[in-house]
Amino acid sequence: MDQWLRSRRRRSPHAREWGAQFFDCYHHDHRHSGIGYHTPHDMHHGLAEVVREVRADTLADAYRDHPERFVHGPLEPPRIPTHAWINKPTEHQEHAPAQR
Repeated sequence: MDQWLRSRRRRSPHAREWGAQFFDCYHHDHRHSGIGYHTPHDMHHGLAEVVREVRADTLADAYRDHPERFVHGPLEPPRIPTHAWINKPTEHQEHAPAQR
């Protein structure tokens, strides 16, 4: 990290506080469509399957109690993906050795 960036970080406690709040929300509260509407925290800590089962039970209960609301039949929560990408690598990149 260069000197300029170090000096900026020391002068900006507000930015650090904002970043801490943002990333806490991003990881623990925001449900991401690319990972089946789970939080990154749930995915990284192996909780996604349990959360998905609870959602499935809730949807089944709602269907049992009010089937008229589900014109296309019972719903299922999104499947948990096996891979998630921000920028999916091309096939060439997947087989290339890591570069620094």
